[in-house]
Formats: sequence, structure tokens, C-alpha cells
Amino acid sequence: MPSARHEQESDTVNQEQLNKVTMGQGFIAALDQSGGSTPKALKLYGVEETAYKGDAEMFDMVHAMRSRIVTSPAFDGRRVLGAILFEATMDRQIDGIDAATYLWERKQVVPFLKVDKGLADEVDGVQLMKPMPELDALLKRAAAKGIFGTKMRSVVNSANEKGIAAVLDQQFAVGQQILAAGLMPILEPEVSIGAADKQEAEVILKKGFIERLDALTGDAKVMLKLTLPTVDGFFGELVKHPKVVRVVALSGGYDRAGANERLSRNAGIIASFSRALTEGLSAQQSDADFNKALDAAIESIYQASNT
Repeated sequence: MPSARHEQESDTVNQEQLNKVTMGQGFIAALDQSGGSTPKALKLYGVEETAYKGDAEMFDMVHAMRSRIVTSPAFDGRRVLGAILFEATMDRQIDGIDAATYLWERKQVVPFLKVDKGLADEVDGVQLMKPMPELDALLKRAAAKGIFGTKMRSVVNSANEKGIAAVLDQQFAVGQQILAAGLMPILEPEVSIGAADKQEAEVILKKGFIERLDALTGDAKVMLKLTLPTVDGFFGELVKHPKVVRVVALSGGYDRAGANERLSRNAGIIASFSRALTEGLSAQQSDADFNKALDAAIESIYQASNT
């Protein structure tokens, strides 16, 4: 059982991390590519599938990529508020230190964890999260590792009210489970940028969000990760909602320039980019070239997040 002193120190760190996430200037780096998206992320980084055999070697290579990003002098808490990790990254070390501990103690970057296990098949125009029977055990392990919050992703492919309600119900139910474990949930119902009725889906989504946020009791608060809206400023009510700590945006398939341009037109929303962050980085770059490219990427996303 942890000592009272340890619990007090943990509470102090969590409050410091909460303050940073709530009020800090910067953005959240999404470094949480998992099994399905890892080969594509590695290929964009200049590592072909012929360079590794099996999942173990693949995850070794993607961990090397993530470690190179995180240990770069360009990556620290002055511009990067937080980083979302894949479970395997949480369980590994960076420079001989547990990944979450390294992020916070060496970089002053708040660690988050992707907890979903991927998407179910589409029903009613949406893809719910697959079941997560081991979630409680994962949350307990994450808290022990120093993780501050979590992220889980569903996808909305069309403006189907029944489907969007199901997505939100699942996101909020899992969010309550995460809050009960003492962690901060990032709810992520991504609206596909290819949806023919994307704007209509956003209208339904925002209405459903407000209804469920208004129903949260006590001091429960959540973070939201959303696709950048079709109408600039459309999510302003969510940004200002008293139950929302922060609204962050996914790049959703836009390139960095396009994502930054859209983000800069949505006051109060900050980035949580993945592909748009690593765009232009390559395993073949020298450390000097890599750090220069990463610094330029971070600076552009930082500026778009704080317009």
C-alpha cells in the first residue's frame, strides 16, 4: 500500500499536470499508432515493411521512432503540453526510464495513454469501440506507471442520429470508468473528413455532447478530441463548457499545412496531431536534420494551437 506521503506527492503531481493541460499554451502530441496503423506510420518515416519481420520487430522500430521524437531537444514542455502513448510504449523505457516518467520528469510533458482496442464493424453509420474487458486492469497499471489521462477513439461516418447517440453513450460510459480510476478521459468520436454529410453529423454530435456534459455530476470533467469542424468556431460551446477541461483536434487525414490552417480558425481548440506532426520526418535523416524538421513541425502546430 502506498504511503500517505507518496499519495500526497502523487496528488501534487496530478494537480500540476491538470493545471498544465488546462491552462498551458501548446498542444498534445499523438504518438499512439497501434497495430493497424503502425506499418503506415513506419512507411511514412522511411521504413519499409521489408525492413522488419513480425510484430515484435515492427514495434521495436516504431518505439525507436517515438524515442527519437521524444528525446529530441525540439520536444519539450515549452510547446508540447502532453503526449498520447500506445500501451506498448508505456510498458517500455526511453533512455533507461519508464516512458511516462521520462515524459514528465525530463520533458515536463503530461503522459496520456490510448486505451481502446480498435474499432468494431460499422453499424448505423458509425464504428463503436471494440469491447475492453481488461480496461480496469489497464487503468490500474497506467496509474501506477504515472499516466495522467487516457484516450479512446470511435468513428462517425455519417449523420445517423441513432449511431451518433450510441457512440456518445459508449464514450461517456467508458469515460466514467476512467474517471473512477482517477484518470482524465479524452473522449474521441472522430467524424470522418470524407463523410458526405460531415456538417450535419457535427450538428448532431455537438447537441449530444452538450446533453451528456450537462448531465455529468459532481466535479467530473473530461477532455474532448474532435475532427476540425466544417464551420469555423462551431465547437465554441464545447470549448467553454464547464465540464470540459480542454478540446483538442485530430488532423484526421489533412496534411500539416491544411490541419494547421483549419485549427487556427477555431479559437480555444489545440492540436493533438499524429501524422501531421511526424510529416517530413525520416529514419534516414541525420540527427541535425531530424531535429530541425521536428522543431519546424512543432513550432507550426504550436502557433496554430495558440492563435
